[in-house]
Amino acid sequence: MADPRGFINVHRQVAKRRKPKKRLQDWDEVYRGTPGAALLPIINSQASRCMDCGVPFCHQSCPLGNLIPEWNDLIWREDWLSATDRLHSTNNFPEFTGRLCPALCESGCVVGIHRQPVTIKNIEVAIADRAWSDSRVVALPPHWHSDKTVAVVGSGPAGLAAAQQLTRAGHTVVVYERADAPGGLMRYGIPEFKMEKKVLDRRLRQMRLEGTVFKTGTNVGVDISGEELLARFDTVVLAIGSTLPRELDVPGRSLSGIHQAMEYLPQANRAALGQEVADQITARGKDVVIIGGGDTGADCLGTALRQGARSATQLEIMPMPPQQRPDGQPWPTYPMVYRVSSAHEEGGSRVYSVSTTSFTGVDGAVTGLNVSEARWSGGRFETVLGADRLIPAQLVLLAMGFTGPEPDGLVSQLGLELDQRGNIVRDENFATNVPRVFACGDAGRGQSLIVWAIAEGRSCANGVDLALQGESNLPKPILPTTRPLLV
Repeated sequence: MADPRGFINVHRQVAKRRKPKKRLQDWDEVYRGTPGAALLPIINSQASRCMDCGVPFCHQSCPLGNLIPEWNDLIWREDWLSATDRLHSTNNFPEFTGRLCPALCESGCVVGIHRQPVTIKNIEVAIADRAWSDSRVVALPPHWHSDKTVAVVGSGPAGLAAAQQLTRAGHTVVVYERADAPGGLMRYGIPEFKMEKKVLDRRLRQMRLEGTVFKTGTNVGVDISGEELLARFDTVVLAIGSTLPRELDVPGRSLSGIHQAMEYLPQANRAALGQEVADQITARGKDVVIIGGGDTGADCLGTALRQGARSATQLEIMPMPPQQRPDGQPWPTYPMVYRVSSAHEEGGSRVYSVSTTSFTGVDGAVTGLNVSEARWSGGRFETVLGADRLIPAQLVLLAMGFTGPEPDGLVSQLGLELDQRGNIVRDENFATNVPRVFACGDAGRGQSLIVWAIAEGRSCANGVDLALQGESNLPKPILPTTRPLLV
């Protein structure tokens, strides 16, 4: 245990963000320098709050099983090298999760039963960022190579985790990505102000030095068929994500100016990186309405504000969450409480318990949307008659989530079995119904979190290695599930 009285004497503090007015003027991360560097002045005292519990529920809450009490103790003792080793022993990409994960571990922190939990997420990213700045993160190529080949389709966090694990196990791994650069949604879906792409690129450089090969601009299922892929490789890992956006089938949906979030965000990311974007969808000078109250909606909000939106409103069909953990979601579960992201600090408004009933327009372009109060009744949401209101909008962004992988193309070519929710069915080793084909991440689990994606990629790598070698020493943090859970 670090400091036996740390959790009593030290109050929780988190890394300070730059002032909203300042950060709206650029696309840099919202912290001063990196989020890890922003915590460094207080990291020892914050790590001292960890109780090193006999039963650390933070382990159970983290899909990766991160050794949180161990690296908290090491940081308090200023043993950064050992803390870096402990962190990477369970997580391939702690600099990603330390920025993008909602910190499921903190909901299971024992200190959090009666006090504010340990700031685990900030400490994690501080260890990772310090490791990079001190050149402690190096390539780890395998000591020997097998004669086995693996194709990984998709370069999001699940695909990258599976690829890195399998490369280090000695297999020849090729990662296929249909975009012009690897990273999946971390590349063109996550805005710069949440994670700058240089953070992604340095990890990709490490993977290339280890031997992982990346083939970008290749749409598997179009440029290469599923059958051709199986003929070229011993095994195939599908980490193709959950990419079918949920639609809103109401009158006026065909008006121009209504777009899916993943039509809007990739263009904004490319523009922020200095790329030319023809006919870019922009929020400048417009009233923007975002339908969907989750992280993607918040990403749209922060992006629209940086583009100079006249106003920005985020709609949520659910009622406003409580400020404190509700009785029906006791510790150590992840509670649905009112949270404020960096984008919400910057402006705009949030409206709860509303359902969009129709869009209005002039000359084929959207000018607003009609919403009604929404109430949960009989297992579904119902609109309240007579509670309509009109919200002006010249740009509407749909951020209502995703329903599964694209069923056409590669999925149909291989004849993969899908469950009733449209996700790829896997067994306990992440193997599909097609021999030599495995699936991990959102494609099999359903839309979820980056920490689950990395855990699925690591577990899938164990299944692939087992199939190729007859045994595997790779870790397997989780068993697969086809349920589309957020936590």
